[in-house]
Amino acid sequence: MTEPIRLAKPDVGEREAALVAEVLASGQLTMGAKVEELERALAGAVGTAHAAAVSSGTAALHLAVLALEIGPGDEVVVPAYTFPATANAVELCGARAVLVDVDPDTFLLKPAAVAAALTPRTRAIMAVHLFGRPVAWEELQTAVPQDVALIEDAAGALGASYRGTPCGALGVLACFSFHPRKIVTTGEGGAVTTDEAGLDAAVRRFRHHGWVEVGEMPTPGFNYRLPDLLCALGIPQLERLEELLGARERVARGYTERLEHFVLTPSAGDGDRHGWQAYVVQLDRRDEALAALRAEGIEAQIGTWALHRLGAYHSHGPFPGADRAFERALALPFHTQLTDSELDRVTEVLTHIVSK
Repeated sequence: MTEPIRLAKPDVGEREAALVAEVLASGQLTMGAKVEELERALAGAVGTAHAAAVSSGTAALHLAVLALEIGPGDEVVVPAYTFPATANAVELCGARAVLVDVDPDTFLLKPAAVAAALTPRTRAIMAVHLFGRPVAWEELQTAVPQDVALIEDAAGALGASYRGTPCGALGVLACFSFHPRKIVTTGEGGAVTTDEAGLDAAVRRFRHHGWVEVGEMPTPGFNYRLPDLLCALGIPQLERLEELLGARERVARGYTERLEHFVLTPSAGDGDRHGWQAYVVQLDRRDEALAALRAEGIEAQIGTWALHRLGAYHSHGPFPGADRAFERALALPFHTQLTDSELDRVTEVLTHIVSK
Protein backbone atom coordinates (compact mmCIF):
# COMPACT_ATOMS: atom_id res chain seq x y z
CA MET A 1 0.00 0.00 0.00
CA THR A 2 1.34 3.45 -0.93
CA GLU A 3 2.37 5.53 2.07
CA PRO A 4 0.05 8.54 2.65
CA ILE A 5 1.48 12.02 2.17
CA ARG A 6 0.50 14.30 5.02
CA LEU A 7 -0.72 17.86 4.55
CA ALA A 8 1.45 19.08 7.43
CA LYS A 9 4.02 17.63 9.80
CA PRO A 10 5.60 19.66 12.62
CA ASP A 11 9.41 19.66 12.66
CA VAL A 12 9.99 18.60 16.27
CA GLY A 13 12.45 16.17 17.83
CA GLU A 14 14.75 15.43 20.74
CA ARG A 15 15.37 19.06 21.75
CA GLU A 16 11.64 19.71 22.08
CA ALA A 17 11.16 16.48 24.05
CA ALA A 18 14.01 17.40 26.39
CA LEU A 19 12.60 20.87 27.13
CA VAL A 20 9.12 19.45 27.74
CA ALA A 21 10.64 16.91 30.14
CA GLU A 22 12.49 19.75 31.88
CA VAL A 23 9.22 21.62 32.44
CA LEU A 24 7.49 18.49 33.71
CA ALA A 25 10.32 17.84 36.14
CA SER A 26 10.21 21.44 37.42
CA GLY A 27 6.52 21.29 38.29
CA GLN A 28 6.12 24.84 36.89
CA LEU A 29 3.74 24.01 34.04
CA THR A 30 2.42 27.53 33.46
CA MET A 31 3.28 31.19 34.12
CA GLY A 32 6.97 30.33 34.43
CA ALA A 33 10.35 30.99 32.83
CA LYS A 34 9.66 29.22 29.51
CA VAL A 35 6.93 31.73 28.65
CA GLU A 36 9.36 34.62 29.00
CA GLU A 37 12.02 32.69 27.07
CA LEU A 38 9.67 32.14 24.14
CA GLU A 39 8.62 35.79 24.20
CA ARG A 40 12.22 37.03 24.12
CA ALA A 41 13.03 34.72 21.22
CA LEU A 42 10.02 35.85 19.22
CA ALA A 43 10.65 39.56 19.82
CA GLY A 44 14.23 39.01 18.70
CA ALA A 45 13.13 37.14 15.57
CA VAL A 46 10.77 39.89 14.38
CA GLY A 47 12.68 42.87 15.79
CA THR A 48 10.05 44.31 18.12
CA ALA A 49 10.42 45.58 21.66
CA HIS A 50 7.69 43.32 23.00
CA ALA A 51 6.09 39.93 22.40
CA ALA A 52 3.33 38.41 24.53
CA ALA A 53 2.58 34.69 24.25
CA VAL A 54 -1.11 33.75 24.24
CA SER A 55 -3.21 30.62 23.89
CA SER A 56 -3.91 30.78 20.14
CA GLY A 57 -3.67 32.92 17.05
CA THR A 58 -7.36 33.72 17.47
CA ALA A 59 -6.70 34.91 21.02
CA ALA A 60 -3.90 37.11 19.65
CA LEU A 61 -6.30 38.77 17.19
CA HIS A 62 -8.94 39.27 19.89
CA LEU A 63 -6.44 40.82 22.31
CA ALA A 64 -5.00 43.13 19.63
CA VAL A 65 -8.47 44.56 18.99
CA LEU A 66 -9.17 44.89 22.72
CA ALA A 67 -5.79 46.57 23.35
CA LEU A 68 -6.74 49.29 20.85
CA GLU A 69 -10.02 49.82 22.76
CA ILE A 70 -12.09 49.01 19.67
CA GLY A 71 -15.70 48.15 20.41
CA PRO A 72 -19.36 48.93 19.67
CA GLY A 73 -19.81 51.61 17.00
CA ASP A 74 -16.35 51.03 15.54
CA GLU A 75 -15.42 49.39 12.24
CA VAL A 76 -12.40 47.32 11.25
CA VAL A 77 -11.59 46.52 7.62
CA VAL A 78 -10.96 42.82 6.99
CA PRO A 79 -10.18 40.94 3.74
CA ALA A 80 -13.10 38.92 2.39
CA TYR A 81 -10.78 35.97 1.78
CA THR A 82 -9.14 34.81 5.01
CA PHE A 83 -9.64 32.36 7.87
CA PRO A 84 -12.82 33.41 9.76
CA ALA A 85 -10.92 34.16 12.98
CA THR A 86 -9.73 37.45 11.48
CA ALA A 87 -13.27 38.81 11.23
CA ASN A 88 -14.58 36.93 14.28
CA ALA A 89 -12.12 38.71 16.59
CA VAL A 90 -13.55 42.06 15.50
CA GLU A 91 -17.19 41.04 15.84
CA LEU A 92 -16.63 39.46 19.27
CA CYS A 93 -15.39 42.84 20.53
CA GLY A 94 -18.72 44.38 19.51
CA ALA A 95 -17.25 46.19 16.51
CA ARG A 96 -18.21 45.61 12.87
CA ALA A 97 -15.95 43.72 10.47
CA VAL A 98 -16.15 45.52 7.10
CA LEU A 99 -15.16 43.05 4.39
CA VAL A 100 -13.27 44.22 1.30
CA ASP A 101 -12.25 42.30 -1.78
CA VAL A 102 -8.83 40.79 -2.47
CA ASP A 103 -6.59 40.40 -5.48
CA PRO A 104 -7.47 36.87 -6.65
CA ASP A 105 -3.91 36.21 -7.86
CA THR A 106 -2.12 37.15 -4.61
CA PHE A 107 -5.03 36.56 -2.16
CA LEU A 108 -4.16 39.87 -0.47
CA LEU A 109 -6.07 43.06 0.37
CA LYS A 110 -6.29 45.60 -2.43
CA PRO A 111 -5.24 49.02 -1.01
CA ALA A 112 -7.71 50.83 -3.29
CA ALA A 113 -10.55 48.68 -1.97
CA VAL A 114 -9.45 49.43 1.59
CA ALA A 115 -9.45 53.18 0.91
CA ALA A 116 -12.95 52.97 -0.60
CA ALA A 117 -14.26 51.14 2.50
CA LEU A 118 -13.08 53.73 5.05
CA THR A 119 -15.66 55.69 7.02
CA PRO A 120 -15.46 58.01 10.05
CA ARG A 121 -16.05 54.86 12.17
CA THR A 122 -13.02 52.98 10.82
CA ARG A 123 -10.55 52.34 13.63
CA ALA A 124 -8.24 49.71 12.18
CA ILE A 125 -7.29 47.53 9.22
CA MET A 126 -6.61 43.80 9.66
CA ALA A 127 -3.94 43.21 7.01
CA VAL A 128 -3.50 39.46 6.48
CA HIS A 129 -0.19 38.14 5.13
CA LEU A 130 -2.11 35.16 3.81
CA PHE A 131 -0.24 31.84 3.61
CA GLY A 132 2.98 33.78 4.32
CA ARG A 133 2.97 36.30 1.44
CA PRO A 134 3.60 39.83 2.78
CA VAL A 135 1.02 42.52 2.09
CA ALA A 136 2.21 45.45 -0.08
CA TRP A 137 2.73 47.49 3.08
CA GLU A 138 3.76 50.88 1.70
CA GLU A 139 0.77 50.94 -0.66
CA LEU A 140 -1.51 50.09 2.24
CA GLN A 141 0.00 52.78 4.47
CA THR A 142 -0.51 55.36 1.71
CA ALA A 143 -4.17 54.35 1.36
CA VAL A 144 -4.98 54.67 5.07
CA PRO A 145 -5.05 57.81 7.30
CA GLN A 146 -2.51 57.86 10.12
CA ASP A 147 -5.20 57.70 12.80
CA VAL A 148 -6.36 54.28 11.52
CA ALA A 149 -4.35 51.48 13.13
CA LEU A 150 -2.73 48.84 10.93
CA ILE A 151 -2.83 45.40 12.56
CA GLU A 152 -0.92 42.53 11.00
CA ASP A 153 -2.61 39.16 10.92
CA ALA A 154 0.75 37.44 10.57
CA ALA A 155 -0.56 34.03 11.65
CA GLY A 156 1.25 32.36 8.77
CA ALA A 157 4.05 34.86 8.22
CA LEU A 158 6.69 34.19 10.86
CA GLY A 159 10.00 34.48 9.01
CA ALA A 160 8.50 36.46 6.14
CA SER A 161 9.64 40.01 5.41
CA TYR A 162 8.49 43.02 3.43
CA ARG A 163 11.44 44.75 1.73
CA GLY A 164 13.76 43.66 4.52
CA THR A 165 11.44 44.36 7.47
CA PRO A 166 10.12 41.23 9.19
CA CYS A 167 6.40 40.65 9.22
CA GLY A 168 5.41 41.27 12.81
CA ALA A 169 7.25 44.59 12.94
CA LEU A 170 5.25 46.47 10.30
CA GLY A 171 1.99 47.26 12.08
CA VAL A 172 1.20 48.85 15.41
CA LEU A 173 0.40 45.30 16.56
CA ALA A 174 0.95 41.92 14.91
CA CYS A 175 -0.63 38.56 15.64
CA PHE A 176 0.99 35.14 15.20
CA SER A 177 -0.27 31.57 15.38
CA PHE A 178 1.66 28.51 16.54
CA HIS A 179 -0.84 25.98 15.17
CA PRO A 180 0.73 22.71 13.89
CA ARG A 181 0.49 23.88 10.25
CA LYS A 182 2.70 26.88 11.04
CA ILE A 183 6.51 27.03 10.70
CA VAL A 184 6.87 27.16 14.52
CA THR A 185 4.33 25.25 16.57
CA THR A 186 3.43 24.90 20.22
CA GLY A 187 0.47 22.61 19.40
CA GLU A 188 -1.95 25.45 20.02
CA GLY A 189 -0.70 28.94 20.77
CA GLY A 190 -0.02 32.40 19.46
CA ALA A 191 1.55 35.75 20.27
CA VAL A 192 1.15 39.51 19.89
CA THR A 193 4.16 41.65 18.99
CA THR A 194 4.43 45.44 19.24
CA ASP A 195 6.87 48.27 19.88
CA GLU A 196 4.41 50.15 22.10
CA ALA A 197 4.75 49.40 25.80
CA GLY A 198 1.18 50.50 26.58
CA LEU A 199 -0.32 48.11 24.03
CA ASP A 200 1.86 45.27 25.27
CA ALA A 201 0.70 45.93 28.83
CA ALA A 202 -2.93 45.88 27.71
CA VAL A 203 -2.46 42.55 25.93
CA ARG A 204 -0.82 41.07 29.01
CA ARG A 205 -3.59 42.38 31.26
CA PHE A 206 -6.40 41.02 29.10
CA ARG A 207 -4.74 37.61 28.67
CA HIS A 208 -4.60 37.17 32.47
CA HIS A 209 -8.19 37.86 33.60
CA GLY A 210 -7.68 41.65 33.60
CA TRP A 211 -5.21 41.67 36.50
CA VAL A 212 -2.70 44.52 36.67
CA GLU A 213 -1.34 43.09 39.89
CA VAL A 214 -2.78 41.02 42.70
CA GLY A 215 -5.91 42.76 43.95
CA GLU A 216 -6.05 45.29 41.11
CA MET A 217 -8.35 44.48 38.17
CA PRO A 218 -9.55 47.67 36.44
CA THR A 219 -11.32 45.75 33.63
CA PRO A 220 -12.37 42.12 33.19
CA GLY A 221 -10.21 39.89 31.00
CA PHE A 222 -9.75 36.34 29.81
CA ASN A 223 -7.58 33.33 30.47
CA TYR A 224 -5.60 33.45 27.23
CA ARG A 225 -2.27 32.37 28.75
CA LEU A 226 0.11 29.96 27.01
CA PRO A 227 1.53 27.32 29.40
CA ASP A 228 5.25 26.70 29.87
CA LEU A 229 4.68 23.13 28.72
CA LEU A 230 3.68 24.36 25.26
CA CYS A 231 6.26 27.15 25.15
CA ALA A 232 8.91 24.45 25.60
CA LEU A 233 7.86 23.02 22.22
CA GLY A 234 8.26 26.34 20.43
CA ILE A 235 11.58 27.58 21.84
CA PRO A 236 13.86 25.17 19.93
CA GLN A 237 12.00 25.84 16.69
CA LEU A 238 12.37 29.61 17.08
CA GLU A 239 16.10 28.99 17.56
CA ARG A 240 16.05 27.17 14.19
CA LEU A 241 13.71 29.59 12.40
CA GLU A 242 16.09 30.35 9.54
CA GLU A 243 16.84 26.65 9.05
CA LEU A 244 13.14 25.76 9.03
CA LEU A 245 12.28 28.52 6.57
CA GLY A 246 15.15 27.43 4.34
CA ALA A 247 13.77 23.89 4.29
CA ARG A 248 10.32 25.18 3.36
CA GLU A 249 11.83 27.32 0.63
CA ARG A 250 13.45 24.17 -0.79
CA VAL A 251 10.09 22.38 -0.91
CA ALA A 252 8.40 25.44 -2.43
CA ARG A 253 11.04 25.62 -5.16
CA GLY A 254 10.53 21.94 -5.88
CA TYR A 255 6.81 22.40 -6.33
CA THR A 256 7.22 25.52 -8.46
CA GLU A 257 9.73 23.86 -10.80
CA ARG A 258 7.29 20.99 -11.34
CA LEU A 259 4.03 22.95 -11.54
CA GLU A 260 4.60 26.48 -12.85
CA HIS A 261 3.57 25.54 -16.41
CA PHE A 262 0.36 23.82 -15.29
CA VAL A 263 -1.19 25.93 -12.50
CA LEU A 264 -0.81 29.38 -10.93
CA THR A 265 1.95 28.95 -8.35
CA PRO A 266 2.51 31.21 -5.30
CA SER A 267 5.29 33.77 -4.94
CA ALA A 268 6.21 36.91 -2.99
CA GLY A 269 6.43 40.47 -4.28
CA ASP A 270 9.74 41.88 -5.53
CA GLY A 271 12.12 42.42 -2.62
CA ASP A 272 9.93 40.42 -0.21
CA ARG A 273 10.49 37.04 1.45
CA HIS A 274 7.60 34.59 1.57
CA GLY A 275 6.94 32.90 4.91
CA TRP A 276 5.69 29.66 3.26
CA GLN A 277 3.11 28.71 5.85
CA ALA A 278 1.39 26.82 3.04
CA TYR A 279 1.89 26.12 -0.65
CA VAL A 280 -1.38 27.12 -2.30
CA VAL A 281 -1.82 26.83 -6.06
CA GLN A 282 -4.76 27.97 -8.19
CA LEU A 283 -6.48 26.00 -10.93
CA ASP A 284 -9.83 25.40 -12.54
CA ARG A 285 -11.69 22.24 -11.43
CA ARG A 286 -10.16 22.61 -7.97
CA ASP A 287 -12.65 20.25 -6.34
CA GLU A 288 -11.89 17.54 -8.89
CA ALA A 289 -8.17 17.90 -8.21
CA LEU A 290 -8.76 17.81 -4.44
CA ALA A 291 -10.75 14.58 -4.73
CA ALA A 292 -8.13 13.00 -6.99
CA LEU A 293 -5.30 13.79 -4.59
CA ARG A 294 -7.19 12.39 -1.61
CA ALA A 295 -8.04 9.24 -3.57
CA GLU A 296 -4.30 8.64 -3.96
CA GLY A 297 -3.62 9.04 -0.23
CA ILE A 298 -2.36 12.60 -0.61
CA GLU A 299 -3.71 15.01 1.98
CA ALA A 300 -4.79 18.34 0.48
CA GLN A 301 -7.21 21.10 1.44
CA ILE A 302 -8.93 24.19 0.12
CA GLY A 303 -6.96 27.41 0.59
CA THR A 304 -9.23 29.19 3.08
CA TRP A 305 -12.67 30.78 3.17
CA ALA A 306 -14.54 33.47 1.29
CA LEU A 307 -16.17 34.93 4.39
CA HIS A 308 -19.35 36.15 2.69
CA ARG A 309 -20.15 32.52 1.86
CA LEU A 310 -20.42 31.73 5.57
CA GLY A 311 -23.62 32.32 7.52
CA ALA A 312 -22.07 34.84 9.90
CA TYR A 313 -21.11 37.16 7.02
CA HIS A 314 -23.56 36.27 4.27
CA SER A 315 -25.02 39.80 4.11
CA HIS A 316 -21.65 41.21 2.96
CA GLY A 317 -20.54 41.26 -0.66
CA PRO A 318 -20.39 40.63 -3.52
CA PHE A 319 -16.64 40.00 -3.69
CA PRO A 320 -15.64 38.53 -7.05
CA GLY A 321 -11.94 38.38 -6.17
CA ALA A 322 -12.61 36.41 -2.99
CA ASP A 323 -15.02 34.14 -4.87
CA ARG A 324 -12.43 33.38 -7.51
CA ALA A 325 -9.74 32.70 -4.91
CA PHE A 326 -12.05 30.45 -2.89
CA GLU A 327 -13.10 28.40 -5.91
CA ARG A 328 -9.59 27.91 -7.34
CA ALA A 329 -7.19 27.71 -4.36
CA LEU A 330 -5.74 24.32 -3.41
CA ALA A 331 -3.32 23.77 -0.51
CA LEU A 332 -0.86 20.97 -1.27
CA PRO A 333 1.07 18.86 1.25
CA PHE A 334 3.69 21.17 2.69
CA HIS A 335 6.26 20.59 5.43
CA THR A 336 10.04 20.43 5.85
CA GLN A 337 10.28 16.64 5.50
CA LEU A 338 8.72 16.21 2.07
CA THR A 339 10.95 14.26 -0.33
CA ASP A 340 11.46 14.69 -4.06
CA SER A 341 9.62 11.44 -4.70
CA GLU A 342 6.64 12.71 -2.72
CA LEU A 343 6.66 15.96 -4.69
CA ASP A 344 6.68 13.87 -7.85
CA ARG A 345 3.63 11.91 -6.65
CA VAL A 346 1.66 15.07 -5.90
CA THR A 347 2.67 16.63 -9.21
CA GLU A 348 1.72 13.57 -11.24
CA VAL A 349 -1.85 13.56 -9.90
CA LEU A 350 -2.27 17.30 -10.29
CA THR A 351 -0.89 17.57 -13.82
CA HIS A 352 -3.04 14.62 -14.91
CA ILE A 353 -6.18 16.52 -13.85
CA VAL A 354 -5.05 19.78 -15.47
CA SER A 355 -4.11 18.05 -18.73
CA LYS A 356 -7.46 16.29 -19.19
